[in-house]
Amino acid sequence: MKPPARQLRLGLPKGSLQDATLQLFARAGWRINVSSRSYFPVIDDPEITCMLVRAQEMARYVETGTLDCGITGRDWVLETAADVTEMAELPYAKQSLAPVRWVLAVPEEADVHSARDLEGKVIATEVVNITRKYLERHGVTARVEFSWGATEVKVPHLADAIVEVTETGSSLRANRLRIVDTVLESRTVFIAHRGAAADPWANEKIGQLLMLLEGAIAAYNKVGIMLNVRRENLDAVLQALPALKNPTISTLSDPDWVALNTIVDEDVVRQIIPKLKAAKAQGIVEYPLNKIVL
Repeated sequence: MKPPARQLRLGLPKGSLQDATLQLFARAGWRINVSSRSYFPVIDDPEITCMLVRAQEMARYVETGTLDCGITGRDWVLETAADVTEMAELPYAKQSLAPVRWVLAVPEEADVHSARDLEGKVIATEVVNITRKYLERHGVTARVEFSWGATEVKVPHLADAIVEVTETGSSLRANRLRIVDTVLESRTVFIAHRGAAADPWANEKIGQLLMLLEGAIAAYNKVGIMLNVRRENLDAVLQALPALKNPTISTLSDPDWVALNTIVDEDVVRQIIPKLKAAKAQGIVEYPLNKIVL
């Protein structure tokens, strides 16, 4: 088989976002096989070549053109001040679709209730530049030290406070830490080298990729519902559906019956199906969704 004339060099985040990213690509239609011995996963698209890169380093490699594009957190783009093009926001994280937060945290018993209470103190964090800018906004002078990891265990013995990333806050609570303030909210973003973003072929390939990735994200936590109902009962069935839903209604071979197809949030299906049944709907089928392309 003749190799493709062009290949998009795509950086995938290694670490906490890795599994969620591979699952997202699978839902979007790409299968990526990762070997524990290689930083170059195999993807079933001859026009894409992949490399696993730590999210903290992604923006730097995209900025220099080592990679054409990559997926990382907006926080790391800001932390490294990388000159890259943000192509899209991809609202997914390790555990949920919610943004992650970098928070200022202190021991539960500490007499610290705002950033101003840290004047002259020591703060440990992985995002040194973001933390310094946060302190500047609050007019606070403190020593910010880089933390190589396990930041939660450094207070109160090695630092007075930490700035750490969290989705749920459970790890902080487990280490008896209290959140004082949110320093930054961040989502996952798809970034590109400025040259790649301006290149017609690369820009089109990235656009196709993003269309399907965003479609897969749009389908998170949603399901499809199909059912049949007599026309005389259609209004009652429509009233059982959540507000602002516009189902597709099709005529069946029997003119007295119609088929209805719609998309609803997964967490309300258990309330909707009994109501649909009570409204005399029949043949109700719930099915999973991979993508919703608007």
